[in-house]
Formats: sequence, structure tokens, C-alpha cells
Amino acid sequence: MSARLVSRRQLLRHGAALTVAAALRAPAIAQARAKVRLGYVHVVAVDGHIWTGIDRGSFAREGIDFELHEFNTGPEVFEAMMRDELDVASAGGVISNYLALGRGRGFLINDIEVATAQLWVRPSLGVNKLADLRGKRIATTMKTTAHIFLDRALRANNITPSEVKIVNASMPDAVKAFIAGEVPAIALWVPFNVAVREALPDAVKLVDASAFYPQSAVLGGWAARTDYYAGNRDVLSRIIRGWIGANDHMVRNPAAAAEALQAHYKPSRPADIAEALKAQKLYSAREWRRLYADGTVVKWLQEVSDFFMTDAGVTGALHASDYFDTQLYLAAAG
Repeated sequence: MSARLVSRRQLLRHGAALTVAAALRAPAIAQARAKVRLGYVHVVAVDGHIWTGIDRGSFAREGIDFELHEFNTGPEVFEAMMRDELDVASAGGVISNYLALGRGRGFLINDIEVATAQLWVRPSLGVNKLADLRGKRIATTMKTTAHIFLDRALRANNITPSEVKIVNASMPDAVKAFIAGEVPAIALWVPFNVAVREALPDAVKLVDASAFYPQSAVLGGWAARTDYYAGNRDVLSRIIRGWIGANDHMVRNPAAAAEALQAHYKPSRPADIAEALKAQKLYSAREWRRLYADGTVVKWLQEVSDFFMTDAGVTGALHASDYFDTQLYLAAAG
């Protein structure tokens, strides 16, 4: 601008333009704050992004205040959401079950649970290898990542699920039963392996879910109540943007992320958290954008939904392209 005098009208016009520009550049914290009731499972693969985003302020910058509700399993989270006790849920592979049944709308993926599910056995109780599982009791939590993995592990070793007795329990109870010797095998998810390893030095991990990747992938992620999704798409978009800040920090700085997360998982050690992070596959926000856009995310979700629906004998379930909204993420990450 030249050094000449500026008229009052020009100043007002220029000032108004600056005000609009400043508003567009203003941090999201200036937005109306949204209180969101969030239910989650307290494992790194599910709530690692939540704690990282809260600690680093990425959700707060988007005007998101979480009212946190912790649960032991994904089914418990979804059941609470169906009772209208939660607005949003973050869980593991169970999302592909409940969403296919029309119980919520998916909008965000956390990770691929590459090796979070593991099969542990006790040789002292007569199980040394997978073939020994025939006729035996195996503890796990049905309709979860561990259940999907167990089914694949059995079939890959020519054992049909009907040849074993699956004992369904919440994962903490399943681990207690395994440690107490009530069952000789357990399909669990990280970090429950830490409790098993510490209590039973002679227990053996036979296989984990990485044996079946990338032929198949189990995704964990976020869903909202159907009515909440319909009326709060802007809030969900802001959650996604806050998540992106946390996710890309975890991808770029895994060691620092593990060290910071350890405070939320005591008495786990930093090494346990680092192990849990390595058990999941994280992508950058840009890489996730490609997987959303080319249909890969929907394909992976559908594969797991097919397992759950076949196992339960359900027909007429929703397709992943109907129960998962890819457009919210694509717009937020654009």
C-alpha cells in the first residue's frame, strides 16, 4: 500500500476484510465447544489416539471436550451407546459387527490390529501346539478382534470351531480363568498378554494375528449413535481433525508417543507400550486418505462383517459402504 492517506471508508472496508480473514485463520478453540460422551476400551490400539490427542491438546484446539467412559470390551461400549449413555464409541474389530447390524454409524479408523490378538496356551495343562486344542476349552471375548483371530487360527490349522469349546467372558475374566488354570488356552488382545506373561512364565504364545496379515485386516475405529451422527456431523469432523493431530504425532514419533502414553497404562512399563504400538499398524493421515478414497477401508471392514454375520447366522446386514461414512474423513483430511 502506498504512503498516501487512506479514506475512512477504505479503512473500514480494509478492516472488515482483515476481520473476515482473521476469523478464517482463527484457531478452532474459538468455536463453540462441544461436550462429547465418549466410550472406549482401555487398550493402546483403541485409546492411544484419545490420550495422545488429549495430552497434546489437538482435540481441545478443535473445541472438543470429552466426557470419558471406560469399558472392558467393545460389546460393552456399543451396548452403552445403544442405551443412549454415549454419543461416540471407540473400539476394536467389534465395530464391524455392531455397525453391520445398524447400531451406529462409523466415521473414523484408528489402525489395523496386525498383531494385537494372540493365542496363549499352558503346556502344563496338556496344550503344546494348535492340534492339541481339539476338545479343549478356550477363553476369549466373543464378537471381538480376539474372536475373529481365534477362528482364523483354528481354521488355518484344520480345526473347525465346533471342535473346541469357546468360553465367552469379558477379557479381564478370561485372563483370570486362564491364570487360575480353569482353561488351558486363551485368545486375548494386547496388553493382556503382559499379565499372562508375568503370572505364568511357562505359558506359551503359539501365534498372533500377524500370521494372517495382509491377506486379511481387522480395523478398529470410531462410531456414533445414528441420531447423533445425523445431527452432529460438524462435531464429528472436528473430532477427526483432532485425531489427525494425534495420529500423525504417533506415526512420526513412536518412541516419544509410547513414553507419554505410559502414564495412562500404569503399571505397564514403557517397553510394554512400545510393544503394543508395534502390534498395530498406523498410517499417516495422508496414507489413510488414500485407503479411504480407493475403497480399501470399506473392503477390510466388509470382510470382518462377513465373518461376524456368518458366525451369527444373520442375513440382510448392512454393507460397510452403508454403515461407514468415508466422506467425513476425506473432507477433514483434505
